[in-house]
Amino acid sequence: MKTFDNQVVLITGASSGIGKAAAEAFSQAGAHVVVADVDEAAGQALARQLSKTGPESLFVACDVASPASVQQLVQRTLAKFGRLDVAINNAGVGGASAPSADYPDEEWQRVLGINLSGVWYCQKYELQAMVAAGRGSIINMASILGKVGFPGACAYVAAKHGLIGLTETAALEYGPQGIRINAVCPGFIETPMLTKAGIEGHNEMHEQLAARHALHRLGRPEEIAGTLLWLASEQASFVTGQAIVVDGGYLAQ
Repeated sequence: MKTFDNQVVLITGASSGIGKAAAEAFSQAGAHVVVADVDEAAGQALARQLSKTGPESLFVACDVASPASVQQLVQRTLAKFGRLDVAINNAGVGGASAPSADYPDEEWQRVLGINLSGVWYCQKYELQAMVAAGRGSIINMASILGKVGFPGACAYVAAKHGLIGLTETAALEYGPQGIRINAVCPGFIETPMLTKAGIEGHNEMHEQLAARHALHRLGRPEEIAGTLLWLASEQASFVTGQAIVVDGGYLAQ
């Protein structure tokens, strides 16, 4: 039997990077995956691919910065599959790079709206579904930058720090109702977000960033997906309220 047979796993930001690797991993483990993303073409293509190679999957267009869009996402998940077992709140943006005093106001609002408020909206409606069922696991995608600072990324860092606090608080509130809530804090991972930040294609910058990790390389999306599989499984049944670091030794230096 596969670990997640007949379970329903909702993943936001699922069309690329860590989200896509997680969607593929959970599908291979037997889950029905709900692919949620603003990129409709890529999301639909992934849902079709997963349905061909594993259990039926579903794509739902969702802007996590909109509470109405998130509420509809959860409603469509329940209407299609009748349950929600695991939710991975992965959607996020990197944001502009600028010193705090020069950071654009509109960019601050955008990054916080997606990376923090967006996760709160997702968690809110996911919890409502899980409380009714008396079970569930929620994993919020934080970052090592939820643990430390990083020059030029005040909005991203603030959002990820807040996300860890949000996770810990909800874990205390909903643990008695059988719901585990954790965060994962990746190091720098080879994803399209890194490309958008201008790091990919610049060998010197790439090497400098890799050297900050004890393993002297960046992570791969599938390495984070493996942690998500474990954290959502019964093997982690006594783990809640944690911010699990998967960073190639970045924070050890």
